[in-house]
Amino acid sequence: MTSRLSPAVLDELPAEVARPTYDRSRVRAGIAHIGVGGFHRAHQALYTDRLLAAGGHEDWGICGIGLLDSDSAMREALAPQECLYSLTLKHPDGSRDRRVIGSLIEYLHAPEDPQAVLERLADPAIRIVSLTVTEGGYNVSRTDGSFDLTEPNVAADLEPGATPRTVFGVVTAALALRRERDLPPFTVMSCDNLQGNGEVAQRAFCSFATALDPELGAWMEREVAFPATMVDRITPVTSAADREDADAALGVHDAWPVVAEPFEQWVIEDHFPQGRPAWEDAGAQLVDDVEPYELMKLRLLNSTHQALTYIGYLLGHRYAHEAMREPRIVELLRRYWLREARPTLRPVPGVDLDAYTRTLEERYGNEHVADTLARLCADSSNRIPPWLLPVVRERLAAGGDVRHAAAVVASWARYAEGVDEQGEPIDVVDARGDAIIEAARRQLPTDQGGTGDELAFLRDTTLFGDLAEQPAFTEPYRRFLRLMHEQGTSAALDDVLASGE
Repeated sequence: MTSRLSPAVLDELPAEVARPTYDRSRVRAGIAHIGVGGFHRAHQALYTDRLLAAGGHEDWGICGIGLLDSDSAMREALAPQECLYSLTLKHPDGSRDRRVIGSLIEYLHAPEDPQAVLERLADPAIRIVSLTVTEGGYNVSRTDGSFDLTEPNVAADLEPGATPRTVFGVVTAALALRRERDLPPFTVMSCDNLQGNGEVAQRAFCSFATALDPELGAWMEREVAFPATMVDRITPVTSAADREDADAALGVHDAWPVVAEPFEQWVIEDHFPQGRPAWEDAGAQLVDDVEPYELMKLRLLNSTHQALTYIGYLLGHRYAHEAMREPRIVELLRRYWLREARPTLRPVPGVDLDAYTRTLEERYGNEHVADTLARLCADSSNRIPPWLLPVVRERLAAGGDVRHAAAVVASWARYAEGVDEQGEPIDVVDARGDAIIEAARRQLPTDQGGTGDELAFLRDTTLFGDLAEQPAFTEPYRRFLRLMHEQGTSAALDDVLASGE
């Protein structure tokens, strides 16, 4: 295949492939997005593409920005295609919807030209800087929410005269330029899976700015808006098979297609002092209070992704849809939803929670998405603490049962030992990998090379706070962990379901 996806070949694509019908030469960037990965391209960029197709929104194109050295791969994929790429939605019945997205109109790689990135962000045309920098990308404590000024990359950015490399350094430097030039600040919009992501982003960026220049920090506190958002769409890593499928369907080569499930949701706090796109016309919900929606998503969807992933992996499954064919896993999710997570939620306007959880089961079971358990198991230390543990703490405070959540945490601890039940190695991918593996291996029985301390994994207070001192949690946790060690995950799952009847 010699042809490459580009504006020149759009008219040659098969009729069933949707494509930009608007004049991209008239589109100007009003949004800069930091962290252009699969999720952003399957979600926020799609909503914006719909608006551009409707006409009258030409000031709201997207400038993508990569801050990591590894982001050069995205630049190399997108540049020859003038930032076009394809999105394939995989339906449960096996059908496909395909679309070429045109809302991303430029891509800058900061390590190659940091000054160009700062000048782009200082351009008054940029009114929103959005972020998908992962749950762990905000550099805040999991226990008290404080910003870590000692993190090596952050500390380097705080050195006098440093060329900023972190997201905090780059965004703060750009805002400082706008302040110096008497330009209004852009809005900073987090699109990561964090409770109160707007508040977390504000704390992180303003803490960094205050450490750099207290007056700048105070100005940012007063003047910069940090709206909260809730985002939802399962977007697996693009596989080699996905690439071949996209190329065959398009008839041209797309260097980095993206695939996703058909479900989508975007709830946005309507707080944009410098203006915003009319995303509500493209399917987003603009609301005054995002919290009920974000708690619903974090505690019902994200938490149960963790509930099925470790247990599913230890039972021998490798994909989410395979794990969902195990009736005991489905039952575990249903009990967690009904008995532990849902009692902690506020009313969610316009949402039937019974229907929502049924939809989650359907989404997890979509075999055509083929979401890997390895992806869902990755970076657990930045997922379990903000997603699952708040449910645990609220239930403990109310005197409620937490046995199903305790089983999930215990299954993570068992997975983090790095060896499955067949003695095969597990590739534990986590920013705190060495520390959590070491803690997990200390919990092993002495005849398996550990210390026999069943609470060793929980003693990391930066992750778990005082949970190791809470018998209402540690008793079901230790029972599940002990059974996994002595009889295997299947027996432990049978036990927790039997004890919860």
